[in-house]
Amino acid sequence: MISDKAVISNQAKIGKNVTIYPFAYIEDDVVIGDDCVIYPYVSVMNGTRIGKGTRVFQNTVLGAEPQDFNYSGEATQLIIGEYNIIRENVVINRATHSDGQTVIGDKNFLMEGVHVSHDTKIGRMNVLGYGTKIAGDCEIGDRVIFSSGVIANPGARVGDAVMIQSGTRFSKDVPPFIVATDNPVRYGGVNTSILRNYGVDEKIIAHIANAYRLIFHGQTSVFDAVNQVVDQVPDGEQIRRIVNFVRATKLGIISKM
Repeated sequence: MISDKAVISNQAKIGKNVTIYPFAYIEDDVVIGDDCVIYPYVSVMNGTRIGKGTRVFQNTVLGAEPQDFNYSGEATQLIIGEYNIIRENVVINRATHSDGQTVIGDKNFLMEGVHVSHDTKIGRMNVLGYGTKIAGDCEIGDRVIFSSGVIANPGARVGDAVMIQSGTRFSKDVPPFIVATDNPVRYGGVNTSILRNYGVDEKIIAHIANAYRLIFHGQTSVFDAVNQVVDQVPDGEQIRRIVNFVRATKLGIISKM
C-alpha cells in the first residue's frame, strides 16, 4: 500500500510489499527494501538505504544532512539494515564525506527522540532509549542497551553487551560486557544479567569479572593491567574481545571512580 498522498520521487527504488502512508516524503537517491513500513510525515533523504522489514514511525528524518562544519554538500550515505524499529522523532544523519557512511545494523530498536550523528556505526540488536544522543564518528557494538537520555560524545566506542544507565554522558570508550553509570561516568560492574540472558557460562562471567578487577581496580596503568589479564585470566573469546578493545582505544576508557 503506497498512498497517493505521499511525495515519492520516481527515481526512488521501492521494494515489494512496502507500505508508505500519507504525507511521507522520499527523495531521489533512496532505496527501500521489501516489507518496510513508512508511517506519515517520515522524511527519507538522498543517500539513504533501508533494509527489508524495517518500520519507520512518524516525524522521523533519515539521511539528514550531517551537522558537521566539514560537510561541503557531497553525496553521502546512510545505510540501515534489516528489521529495525525506528520510532517517532528520530533523526539519523548521513556521512560527512563521500568515502564514509553512517551505518545502522540489523534488528535495532531506536526509541522516540533518538539522534544518531554522521559517520557513526551501530551494530545489531541494540536498544537506544528515549532521547539518546549519539555524536559523530562513534562506534557501538552489538546487544548494547542505552537507557533514556544517554549522551555519547564524538568518537566514543561502546563494546558488545554493555548497559549504559539513564542520563549517563561519556566521552571515553566503554569496554564490552559492563555497566556504565553516573556522571561523571564510571564503571558499574559486569553486566551479568545480559550475559546470562545470552547463555554465557558462569565460569566465563567469573573470568570477565576477574579481567575487569585487574583493569579497573589494579594499582597499575591500563596498559599494564591488560598485560596482566593476558597472563593471569584464562583465555577465551570474551577475554580476547576485552583485551583487543582496550588496546585499540584512542580516547582512553571510562574510569572506576
